[in-house]
Order: sequence, then C-alpha cells, then structure tokens
Amino acid sequence: MTIRIEELEHMDFSDVAEGGKLHPIHPGEILREEFLVPLKITPHALSLALQIPATRINDIVLERRAITTDTALRLARYFGNTAEFWMGLQVDYDMAIARNSLQDTLDRIQRFVPANVSPRRSD
Repeated sequence: MTIRIEELEHMDFSDVAEGGKLHPIHPGEILREEFLVPLKITPHALSLALQIPATRINDIVLERRAITTDTALRLARYFGNTAEFWMGLQVDYDMAIARNSLQDTLDRIQRFVPANVSPRRSD
C-alpha cells in the first residue's frame, strides 16, 4: 500500500499508537498493490508471462495461496528483483501467523539452561 505524504494528516494511527498489533501482510497483497495495480498488469497477463496457471497467481493475489520457490524465481525474473525478496515476504508472513497462533504455547516453554557448564578457556 502506497501512502502519499499529503494523506498522512488524514490517517488514523490510533491502533499503532495504542500498541495494537498490525495484521501480517500477505505477499499477495504486495504483489497486487505494489506491482500489478500500479503497473496495470492483470493476474491473467502475469500468469501468461510467467508460464504458470492463472489460478496460481489469482490465488496468491487473493491471499489464498503462498508464494513457492518456483513462483518466486519466476516473479523475480519478470519484475527484475530477487527470488529472495519474494521468499522473504512469504517467510515473514508465515512467521507472523505462526507466532500469533502459537504465542500462548510459546510463553509456557521454558528456555534450556545447561547444568554445570564451565566457561571455555581461550588459549
């Protein structure tokens, strides 16, 4: 989502100011809002260019499907960026979802503390 400077004074940031969590951003939202919409590319045209089924891009753009390494490589080639960019978006999204859903469980897990560990000598 692109925000113009002149739009900032009209935006409500109360959820952030009050410590509310922002929702994780699906890579499909980035693909749609930062690439397809501004460049006026349809999901169908992108799928043809990438030589993949239209349903794959459609599902990604509709945030129903993850970006795979195969798709990341194709997107990187087409848009002139890196597969790591696309995979990084996916990993960040997956980690945020997992962290949110597992938070109570993770809070109950005790960190491992080794017993009787002497410091290593540096000779």
